[in-house]
Amino acid sequence: METLPAIPLAEWRPTKETLHRYLQVVGKIRLAASARRNHWWNVPFHLTGRGLTTRPMSGGEDDRIFTIDLDLVAHELQVAALDGRSVRFSLVGRSVASFHDQTLSALDELGVPVRIPLDHPFDLPDQNRPFTEDTEHRVYEAAHALRYWQVLSRVNLLLERFSAEFRGKISPVHHFWHTFDIAVTRFRGRPVPQSADTDPVTREAYSEEVISAGFWFGDDRVPEPTFYSYTAPEPEGLTGHPLEPAAARWVEGGGGSHLAVLPYDAVRTAPDAEDQVLAFYRGAYRAGAASAGWDVDQLACPAGITDPVLARS
Repeated sequence: METLPAIPLAEWRPTKETLHRYLQVVGKIRLAASARRNHWWNVPFHLTGRGLTTRPMSGGEDDRIFTIDLDLVAHELQVAALDGRSVRFSLVGRSVASFHDQTLSALDELGVPVRIPLDHPFDLPDQNRPFTEDTEHRVYEAAHALRYWQVLSRVNLLLERFSAEFRGKISPVHHFWHTFDIAVTRFRGRPVPQSADTDPVTREAYSEEVISAGFWFGDDRVPEPTFYSYTAPEPEGLTGHPLEPAAARWVEGGGGSHLAVLPYDAVRTAPDAEDQVLAFYRGAYRAGAASAGWDVDQLACPAGITDPVLARS
């Protein structure tokens, strides 16, 4: 296959919209059944060799350990308990309402009756409609779901390589179910006061200075798959820094902030596509770090090595 396969939004939008809501159902279970971590690191999905996983969680009266995995090769959801029992069902042709009910039924069968808080989509056009009533979103094309996972896997490894170059506090590379993007975030270690009026999701996510790098599959605002980076809070002079490669640019991100963006299709077929993406992430980071006054040299981790003996050699 191509290093970065084509995945135009218009071609797979119906499957994407269904999958997005599937992930929100499972993500809200993860939110209810995991120990809270700083900056919500407990909530996103991680990639596996066949799809996505919640990682182990616990629930029920006896705190039974379980995981939920989306197998995007066999196109099934699996709920598995620590005692070896599991329940599987097919994703193909299943409405969001059916997916929701089958998932909760599987949890009940395994003795982990987790209940979903705010049992409706988050920050989507139908956010006021309960999952149990969504029979509209039911398109699941197996080939499109497989391609989504394949692209995620490629980008995941690029972000892991980028992550290795930073020795400071840094998030895992993880896939967010509310925004349907994959990202990694670097932290300066300096607190950022947030207003009490700010919503609690934002207050926790941006309680420190950050520079994030990631990729999303496109939406109504940016209708194409795109690599991105942003610095928060945004420092003065950020957009005066050049970006590379040539297709990269600064765009308004709302509220007066800006994003560095690189369209996926501008680089994906290039012989050095991965090098161009890494150059984009590195340049956007340097722009944010220099503008905000981060100690770039002290935070650097060349080749992922902190051992001073190995670093000298």
